[in-house]
Amino acid sequence: MSIDLIKSILTFLGGLGMFIYGMEVMAEGLQNSAGSKTKKLLGMLTNNRLMGVLLGTLVTAIIQSSSATTVMVVGFVNAGLMNLSQAIGVIMGANIGTTMTAWIVSIGEWGSLLKPDFFAPILLVIGVALILFSTKQHTKDKGNIFVGFGILFIGLSTMSGSISPYADSPVFSNAFATIGRNPILGLLVGLVVTAIIQSSSASMGILQTLALNGIVNWGSAVFIALGQNIGTCVTALLSSVGASRNARRAAIMHLLFNVIGAVVAGIVCWIYFIKVPDMAMAKVSSTSLAIFHSSFNIITTIYLYPFADKIVALSQKIIPETEEEKAQKEGLVHLDNRMLQTPGFALAAVKQEINKMGEVALENISYSRDTLLTNEHFDELYANEKKINEYEKELSDFLSNLNATTLSEKEQLQLQHSLLAISDIERIGDHCREIADMMKEDNNVEFSDAAKQDIQTISTQAYKTLKWAMDIRTTKDLTKIANVEKHENKVDVMEKEMREGHIQRLIDGRCSVEAGITFLDSIMNYERMSDHAEQIAQFVVEEEKL
Repeated sequence: MSIDLIKSILTFLGGLGMFIYGMEVMAEGLQNSAGSKTKKLLGMLTNNRLMGVLLGTLVTAIIQSSSATTVMVVGFVNAGLMNLSQAIGVIMGANIGTTMTAWIVSIGEWGSLLKPDFFAPILLVIGVALILFSTKQHTKDKGNIFVGFGILFIGLSTMSGSISPYADSPVFSNAFATIGRNPILGLLVGLVVTAIIQSSSASMGILQTLALNGIVNWGSAVFIALGQNIGTCVTALLSSVGASRNARRAAIMHLLFNVIGAVVAGIVCWIYFIKVPDMAMAKVSSTSLAIFHSSFNIITTIYLYPFADKIVALSQKIIPETEEEKAQKEGLVHLDNRMLQTPGFALAAVKQEINKMGEVALENISYSRDTLLTNEHFDELYANEKKINEYEKELSDFLSNLNATTLSEKEQLQLQHSLLAISDIERIGDHCREIADMMKEDNNVEFSDAAKQDIQTISTQAYKTLKWAMDIRTTKDLTKIANVEKHENKVDVMEKEMREGHIQRLIDGRCSVEAGITFLDSIMNYERMSDHAEQIAQFVVEEEKL
């Protein structure tokens, strides 16, 4: 092996490294720039499968990796946030979204001003300027997008430059001619390379680099590209190891979809090349590869879309449900560490869990009133208190892990506020338990009619304050903050007036001392619940100011 060949190989690998790194930097910048929007996408997941396809396409175009999207889907399914029917749509869309990188790579063929050698330095200058001279995080994120593009194009140019001296080498022409005669070999080459570098976008970039130098023919390129589509499933399959059976089914669905698509397209192309051999030997351009890549994935999605339920059912037959799996569905908190790869979605998932935690706390406010007025629902309240404590522990642990990842300024604030909101809801649960504990200790306490009416009124206002606060967390409608403040202020006024009214009843002999102590402690607890509820709403207001 000559020194020149070794140098070319090392240069090619260096270019590949820059290409992959540039893709990562660009994807991170896109993710952070679109962070607030991608969070909302999770809420769009309904049983409308077409919405899932669009979601998968958009998210993958943003994060530049169908493997990452599918791993994320495995995490959502494992956490119970997504069912298999929803997952199949997102997986279909991910295959379409991943073709975005191929179009970016092909830009160099569209004109001399768009060639990497000319374009990359301009992108880097713009990107570095935005990063160095801006104090705003969202502007720095845009700078990362430009820098990522620039590094990606430099990597592409470096790979192309290392290969160009060998463009006329018989080694390449013979190798691709052999692959053209053996479609299965082409599939295996694409599969293995993609599985090794864990990115179909990067392996397609390598193929397009060869195409830019006029080395690849249609007969080999098609089957290598189809093999890449199968190879990208390896990442999700590895991610599903040790996950729930449902998560493994999601990875299997990805494999089934891509294998079926590759086999059908492979047979069609093979027959076509037999009938038109000149086409098989014709050189393929980088842009033509991008067109084929997109067309193949779009067409595959169109004809397999009606059979999505069949693919779901087949995955369930391959991995049948067990009794243990049924028990796992009973789990309370639905989070998975695979979500940590995409902080925006992880925070959206946490938001959903906090909302469910808030619903349990609302239930306990009602139960606490019942313990006071009818001496009922103690068991239900204590069971809910255990749930609230479990939510608090699981969510805090997950957010602690998320805090160790790279977060934007806004995501960092959202994480901190999520922890504080969790703490506030947990304290509301504690106040409800304190009321129940008081009544448990002395269930012979008898309140006057006036005291009962006061308890009914203040507990209802505390409930409404938390209800409005949780609604703001869900909708981000800041106009509703006035409702929270109104109800919280009402509770403050009520608590003061009720104390004064109680003292008067005590003076008049219409209330016992024992009942009075329980009454005062109870209205104080409701007032504090209302304070915590208002804080939960104010966190959202602060986040939306960024």
